[in-house]
Amino acid sequence: MTLSKSEKKLAGDLALSNLHVKIGKREILKGVDLLVRPGEVHAIMGPNGSGKTTLASTIMGKPGYEVTDGTVSIGGTDLTHAPTFERALAGLFLISQYPAELVGVSFLELAAQVLGPRGSEILSPKHLTKEAESIGLRLDLLERSINVGFSGGEKKRAETLQLALFSARYAILDELDSGLDVDALRDVAQRVAIMVRDEGVGVIVITHYSRLLKELEPDYVHVFSQGRIVRSGGPELAIELEKLGYQEPAIH
Repeated sequence: MTLSKSEKKLAGDLALSNLHVKIGKREILKGVDLLVRPGEVHAIMGPNGSGKTTLASTIMGKPGYEVTDGTVSIGGTDLTHAPTFERALAGLFLISQYPAELVGVSFLELAAQVLGPRGSEILSPKHLTKEAESIGLRLDLLERSINVGFSGGEKKRAETLQLALFSARYAILDELDSGLDVDALRDVAQRVAIMVRDEGVGVIVITHYSRLLKELEPDYVHVFSQGRIVRSGGPELAIELEKLGYQEPAIH
């Protein structure tokens, strides 16, 4: 059932305000402002080393990323210094470029812990089969250690399944297209697009290529350079960047 605009607003906005972050003594993010509303897709594009992955890791609260100024919040609740698990409980979900392997923990075991009492319905064989088939994920992988021995495509499909089942409010997708063939890219991108449309999930998608954005069409495209957003526009900006690259005048 598709959410109304008023229902989507209940989730609250994801807001980054004047965000400054350093790793060790080096400042990586230098004043990032970004507002993502429920049901919006924001694409972030930029050259390697510009701070895109640092941005994703900071939003999710990865250790080692020190916020020296600014805030991260959802619906006005300050999460700037909250541990990762509290951010996850608040509705944040990160699919990283290289998903972690969890030896000895299967997807079904993880999902049962995360979902609690809701798990009996969500993890029913009928529902799981439908969800897994929608993204082309083999069911036998759900009983194996998470991401251990998985191909790149299987890892991204499995992470997308978690995103679909865990009731995330905001998804941060760090190079979701990395390691995916055309079929896998289409499957995972279309599943995320359904979550955006039907559940009001807000998305920050970090990518170098417009091919992902043809399946998961953004409302806004932002150019990231030297630790900050230097230009914003609509979907057409992604096509321009792919043609011209990240040199002047494309990024300003």
